[in-house]
Amino acid sequence: MSISDNIQQIRKELPSDVTLVAVSKFHPAEAIEEALAAGQTVFGENRPQELEKKAVALDGRGISWHFLGHLQTNKLKMVLPYASLVQSIDSEHLLAEVNAWGARNGKVIPVLLELHVAAEESKQGFFEDEALDILFRADSFRNIRFCGLMGMATNTDNQDDIRADFGRIKAFYDYVRDLFPEYTDFRELSIGMSGDWRIAIEYGATMVRIGTAIFGERV
Repeated sequence: MSISDNIQQIRKELPSDVTLVAVSKFHPAEAIEEALAAGQTVFGENRPQELEKKAVALDGRGISWHFLGHLQTNKLKMVLPYASLVQSIDSEHLLAEVNAWGARNGKVIPVLLELHVAAEESKQGFFEDEALDILFRADSFRNIRFCGLMGMATNTDNQDDIRADFGRIKAFYDYVRDLFPEYTDFRELSIGMSGDWRIAIEYGATMVRIGTAIFGERV
C-alpha cells in the first residue's frame, strides 16, 4: 500500500484524541510530501542533522516536528529552533542544557521526560525516582514546559512483557498527574510504535510514534 493508504488505515483504528507521530527518519522529503498530502502534519525525527535539513526544506508547510532520538548537548541548535516537542529528554544534564538554551534564546521548550522501563540496558531514560526528583524541582527549569512522559516497551514479541512495560509507564504517569495537579501541561503519554501501538492505546497513549507501518522499511 502507499504511504497515504497506510495513514488512512491507521487512522481508522486510532482514536481521534490520539496524536499520530509519523516517524520519518531516514526517509526522503518526497515521502513526507506524500504523507502531508494525506493530511499528516506531525512528524518525528531521531537525528539532529536530518531534522534541521528537513525542517528548512519544508518550512512553511505547517509541519509540527517532534524530536525522538538521543540528543547530544552540542546539537541543540539543530533541533530546538524547529522542534515543537522534544520527546526524548533522558538526563538531567540534557534538561539543564535545553533550559539554558531556552533562556538564551527567549524560548520555552516543551518536553517529555523519557522513562526507562524496558529490559534492554541500551535504552536511555530516567527511572521513576529520578523523574520524580526533577518534577519536584520543575519550577527551577523556567524555560522548560513539562508536557508528559515518553517510553518504549522491551523489544519482544511477548505481549505480556509489552503490557507490563506500558502498564508501568501508565501507572507512573497517573501518579504524577495526581501528585502535581498544578502541572496542567503534563498530559501527554507517548508510548507505542509500529509493532505495539494498538496495545499502547489500551494503556492510555495520547501519542503513538509510527514509522515502518507508514513509510515502509528504512531506506
